[in-house]
Amino acid sequence: MNIVEHATFSHNDVEIHSREYVFRGFVQVEKVSLRHRMFNQNNYIPEIQRELIQRKTAAGVLLYNDAQQRFALIEQFRVGAMDDPDSPWQLEIIAGVLDGDESPETCICRESLEESGCQIDELEHLFSFYPSAGACSEVFHLYAAQADLPKHGGVHGVADEGENIQLHIFNYSQLELLFKNRRLKNAPVIMALQWLSQKIKMTKTAKG
Repeated sequence: MNIVEHATFSHNDVEIHSREYVFRGFVQVEKVSLRHRMFNQNNYIPEIQRELIQRKTAAGVLLYNDAQQRFALIEQFRVGAMDDPDSPWQLEIIAGVLDGDESPETCICRESLEESGCQIDELEHLFSFYPSAGACSEVFHLYAAQADLPKHGGVHGVADEGENIQLHIFNYSQLELLFKNRRLKNAPVIMALQWLSQKIKMTKTAKG
């Protein structure tokens, strides 16, 4: 089996003995007892217990504009970064959780209007990944989209949902500084801006 194409094991190699909810709130927490198969053996590990944070599927988008040579990020308070020595206010891409059975694309278009006022016409899928599979079930769908960006940022968000979001507009020339000054601290924004940086380099190379 080629590990590049297929994982070594599947969900059939996990024995779940019990699972129960121990907390239900904005997120839900399950207590799970399980065993899973071991590498290079026919045996399973001894039974273990893990806490599993259940979160809804999420999607995010990097808004950029090649003609304007600019891209957009948002800044907002994040409780997970409450003890961050620099700031609990994080720079991020526009993102949100899927509402019911809506698609990631529909979610992104809705969130873009709410958090930036920008309309999206065409999306490019970059990656789908688990931000923290060691403890959380959340899957994140990452996209990029060309958009007509405003000249200046502003304050956006849905007040009834406790959102207070600052939109920032950056020039492509500021990318390197953002990577160096420790303001980028979450996976989606780092991955999206690395993709944009590579795209810019490839475009310059193609132009000679």
